[in-house]
Parts: sequence; structure tokens; C-alpha cells
Amino acid sequence: MRTHVARAVGLLVPFALLLAGCGSEHGSSRAQTRESESRARKVADAWDGSRAAEVWRAGYYPMADVVQLPDNAFRDEDDKEAYGNQNFVLDGELPTTSPEKGKVEWRSGGSLALPLMDARRAYDSVARGGGDGPHLTVTKVKLGTTSLVTSRGPATVPAWLFTLKGYDTPLKRVAIEPSELPESPIGPARETPMDTLMPLEQFIKAGPDGRSVTVLAGHGACDDGPAVHALETDGSVVLSAAIVGSNDGPCTAQLLMEKVTVKLERELGDRVLLDAFTGAPVKHGHRTT
Repeated sequence: MRTHVARAVGLLVPFALLLAGCGSEHGSSRAQTRESESRARKVADAWDGSRAAEVWRAGYYPMADVVQLPDNAFRDEDDKEAYGNQNFVLDGELPTTSPEKGKVEWRSGGSLALPLMDARRAYDSVARGGGDGPHLTVTKVKLGTTSLVTSRGPATVPAWLFTLKGYDTPLKRVAIEPSELPESPIGPARETPMDTLMPLEQFIKAGPDGRSVTVLAGHGACDDGPAVHALETDGSVVLSAAIVGSNDGPCTAQLLMEKVTVKLERELGDRVLLDAFTGAPVKHGHRTT
């Protein structure tokens, strides 16, 4: 399943070169598929049973959005627009002191102490707007906790709770950054046509039952969008992304983003989610749109 974000995130060439052909004259689709599958297998073989996989499984990596909306958000389109544009107004003071570290506590057992994000940094991460138009008003800020799905299962994590005017429950921003990713045991793929293999933009979330993952993938204005396929092993899930349906003829050179949901044969569990192109775990990111 694909969800079109419908947003150009950057021009790739000067205006004079915008009318460029978008066609592809690369090898057959069967050969491209073989190349993509071969790369995914190499990535899986490098990671499965590796020291990097051990480090990853011992760390803290969110598998859901680290910003959690108030119940019944949003009241109206203005509030929705304000959140999407990250337009917030602070009516009060941010806490200036907080513990140096916070604890992640997993429901299955085990915990991990990690540096705690201060209130200012947490607020700035969700309130990058400040422009004209609708805005959300923050009336109170305090440190609390929230539940979050992670690579090691559900956990209770520290979170900054932002009370918003007009809402009964707070907006929550997880107050701990993910653990540092381990060094990959395999390097990135060599340069390949984007209709064979390309890097993913970011990981968004795992499905409620763990049997699907949603990622953000890029594509151009003259194609049918991205396709993402999964190679599953006992220790990893390797995602291979490529552009499909490239068309010849003039087109604007812009990068569009689509959310793509990939169904898995079994629950993701503690398997490492990997990008076939980079050879590394798919990076998690927070999106407001």
C-alpha cells in the first residue's frame, strides 16, 4: 500500500535543466530484479549473526513516532494545519532543569539508562514553525512517561508532556534519542539505476501486529512511484526500494515522497530492519505531515 505525500522536497537541477527526459534505458526488469535480490541477500548474510546485530538488539530504537498526539486530535483543520507547519506558541516557561539521564524500561524485562533531552530541545523539535497562520498554544510543560513500541518490544520511556490549549490530554514528545547505530558489516551498494535499487528515506512505523512496516521512499515526477520489497530471514528484514514506471519525455526534476507499507510473512519482532542500498538499519524519523 502506498500513500502519496504529494510534497516536493527539493529541486535537483537549475531551472534551465528542469525539462529533462525521465526515461530509462537500463537492463531488463528481470535482470534488475536479480541484481536487487542479490544485493539484499548479501546484506542479510553480512548482518545475520554479526556483532552489529548483537549491538542493535541491545540498544533502544523506536519503532513508532516519538511524538504522540493528544486524544481526539485535531479539533479542526486550523489545528491540523498548525501541527503540520509546526506552528506553536509558548504561553509560559519551559522547565530549565531535568535529570541527566532517563530510563527505558521494557515490558518484557530489562532497562537502559540514556541521556535525557531537555525541555527546550524537545519543544524546538516539534515547534520549528513560528510563521503566520494558525498555531497551537502550549500552556504547560512537565516531564512524565509514555508507552512506545521499540525494537525490543513495548517500553515505558521518559517524555515531555506539552499541555495544549483546548485539549484534555497532552502532546507527548519522547525525551530520549535512539541509541547510536552500530557500524554496518557491509558497505553501501555501488551506484545503480534508481529503477533497480535506491536508498530509503526513513522508517516510519511498524504495524500494530508487527506484520507490516511503513517507510518513506522517494521518486520523481515522471514515474509510477516507488516499490519496496522485503527479504526476510530469521535475523533480519532487508527492504529493497526502486522506482517503477519511468516515462520518457520532459518532466520537472523534483523529489517526491511516498509512504509505502510492506507486508511481512511473520512478525518483525527483534529482527533488524535493513536498507538494501545502504547496508545499514533503516533510519527512523518523525514526520508531522
